[in-house]
Amino acid sequence: MKGKAEIREFVLGLLTGSGDDGPLADDDSLLNSGRLQSIDAVEIVVFLEENFGIDFTQIGFDRDQIDSIDAIYALTRTARSGD
Repeated sequence: MKGKAEIREFVLGLLTGSGDDGPLADDDSLLNSGRLQSIDAVEIVVFLEENFGIDFTQIGFDRDQIDSIDAIYALTRTARSGD
């Protein structure tokens, strides 16, 4: 089962790729804080669609859903449970 560790690894890769090697807590803002950009949001959406089967055409998209590792993980749990 895929989980928070995989999400964290992916997000850390995005941050490192943009030159951000600072500490990251699971509840730290990624997009609203400016640590990641809009193109990174697209990468996160594609990652979630491919690895967790989330269909954003069904659930809609809200930037806050992917603004932290905790938020992304909660989204994957909700999508799995069908809520």
